[in-house]
Amino acid sequence: MAVRAAMPERYRVLVEIGAGLGLRQGEALGLSAEDIDFAKEVVPIRRQVKMVRTKLCFALPKGRKVRDVPLPKSVARTIQRHMELFAPVPVTLPWDDPSPPETPVDAKHRRPRTYSLLVTGRERKAINRNFFNSYVWKPALAGAGVIAPLQESDRSGSRVWEPSREHGFHALRHFYASEELEAGESVVSLARRLGHSDPGFTLRKYSHFLPRAGVRGTAAIDAIFA
Repeated sequence: MAVRAAMPERYRVLVEIGAGLGLRQGEALGLSAEDIDFAKEVVPIRRQVKMVRTKLCFALPKGRKVRDVPLPKSVARTIQRHMELFAPVPVTLPWDDPSPPETPVDAKHRRPRTYSLLVTGRERKAINRNFFNSYVWKPALAGAGVIAPLQESDRSGSRVWEPSREHGFHALRHFYASEELEAGESVVSLARRLGHSDPGFTLRKYSHFLPRAGVRGTAAIDAIFA
């Protein structure tokens, strides 16, 4: 929440999208207003904003796995408030690969598509993740005291952020997964929500985020024999 408070208001909803829905960064940046079903309380994840050779395009999620993610009421309220302040913007990008098509089949597959993105930059365009990470996310981390402020790194006076891979946007997805498991959600359901094909991978990746793993099992046995 401290990191969220340190971000410009137009980007803050990305914290709820990452931590409340478990989306990858590209999926969060590619989320469209039309995707969100407030009535059924579900968010279909159908695309991401992907960078290919420094250019942006729309593409299927990682592994080409589309999925549905439950929409918590608190996240729905935050998204609705965001949409009242920042109306979704129609953005047109090529599909899957921004390079010029070489065949009619390529041209058909890569034809530009338009979606009303929930979050855009000040220029009302899709967000470049490199820009976001360097000029929005890391300054917010520094503002919240998670990482150090920018420091001069060499004689040229260039300024770089301290290494902070573990504090990247993906940490929000880790937060979502660990909270879901700690609350008792099944690994199978969580794997489906995260877009993992193997629940075993989900368990191996996130089990160490459970500081109280095993407590519920012990309590269950105590309840039987007490």
